[in-house]
Amino acid sequence: MTGFNTQRIHAGYDPRQHANAANVPIYASAAFDMVTERQADGLASGEIDGFSYSRCGNPTIDVLEKRLAQLEGGIGAVAVATGMAAVSFALLAAAEMGGNIIAPTNLYGASVDALESFFPHFGVHSNFVKNINDLTEVEDAINDETKAIFAESVANPSTEVTDIEALAQVAHRHGIPLIVDNTFPTPYLFRPIEHGADIVVHSTTKGISGHGDALGGVVIDSGNFDWTNGKFPQFTEKDIVVSDERKGVWRSFSEAYGREAFVRRVRIKYVRTFGAVQSPFNAYLQLLGLDTLSEREDKAVSNAVKVAHHLESLPHVKQVYYSGLPDSDQHELVAKYFPKGVGTVLSFLLDGDESNIRKVVEGVKVFTYIPNVGDVRSMIVNPARVTHREVPAAYREANGVSDNLLRLSIGLEDAEDLIADLDQAIAGAFEE
Repeated sequence: MTGFNTQRIHAGYDPRQHANAANVPIYASAAFDMVTERQADGLASGEIDGFSYSRCGNPTIDVLEKRLAQLEGGIGAVAVATGMAAVSFALLAAAEMGGNIIAPTNLYGASVDALESFFPHFGVHSNFVKNINDLTEVEDAINDETKAIFAESVANPSTEVTDIEALAQVAHRHGIPLIVDNTFPTPYLFRPIEHGADIVVHSTTKGISGHGDALGGVVIDSGNFDWTNGKFPQFTEKDIVVSDERKGVWRSFSEAYGREAFVRRVRIKYVRTFGAVQSPFNAYLQLLGLDTLSEREDKAVSNAVKVAHHLESLPHVKQVYYSGLPDSDQHELVAKYFPKGVGTVLSFLLDGDESNIRKVVEGVKVFTYIPNVGDVRSMIVNPARVTHREVPAAYREANGVSDNLLRLSIGLEDAEDLIADLDQAIAGAFEE
């Protein structure tokens, strides 16, 4: 299977191993019969693949992981409970023995909060840059303690596109991985690994699920980064969890798993220990979402372009932030990386104040006031007060996340109805 649309429906699943069920079954079982002592020993040591306890692996979740790994072009994946669990586990796994991470300030609010004020308590610090596409600024921020570069492929909420290929070259020149949050585009619109990214994370709650009904996240490993280059001792030091003390056999993660060392460490040390496990039912819902991913994205992107164009013509709209517009200063990057469209999210700046913003979010009738994206339903939110409220004011202001900014996630309704809804809500917000 090589075609994307074939893989999104069939990858990672053999019906013959599941009683010939056409759909992936929901394995609602906390544990699985290990049958023999020898198999139990192999499962516990990681020497054989299989299922013993759903905190460590589950057949429904296993299909989702394999499918997403194939869709992104990775060698393996770990599904977790939420997108922030995926972000946190990926970044901490790269820098868990201390160091710093290079990142832009125009990230999702919870990611900024984690990097700015939470991870430092664990010895993981951040060097923030103003412009992730300013390669000189990025390179100047790298030092001997840098363990990774982290960026969003399409920024939230500005939709600025990251030059992944150029950034990967900088990262690899310094022997560090590039970790990319690819939530907004989904693998249908963009595959970062093809352009040099080493680790990809998603909030599968968003476009991958597509129906706003299931929380989830995933960490996908390209298998291309050399974790044995001397900067990452957590992968080369002997670890009891992948060794057999009774037999006197001591191994490191890199010795035990080779190219899969990173994704295996995330599963064995992070998911198993911290317990941010995705439920089998949520995995099932996300698999259903993948069945229609391409069609949903095509329709929503088409709607987003129409809405963005229309907003540019409205009298009270000062600026529209959508890098998919023809006059965007990122037109060349979009043409290079996003031939099918840059995504379903956009934002716009009103010339009013917070009272006008309140009237808009409370005045829409088709849009729903929700801090989510990637749903079949169109949604509206004021980021400065909701999704980015924990971001330091200086970072928000530098990236245009002001009190009169609104973010839209465009769904599958008729574009004409979405436009009419925005027209009436904005007009009503400015009535005397």
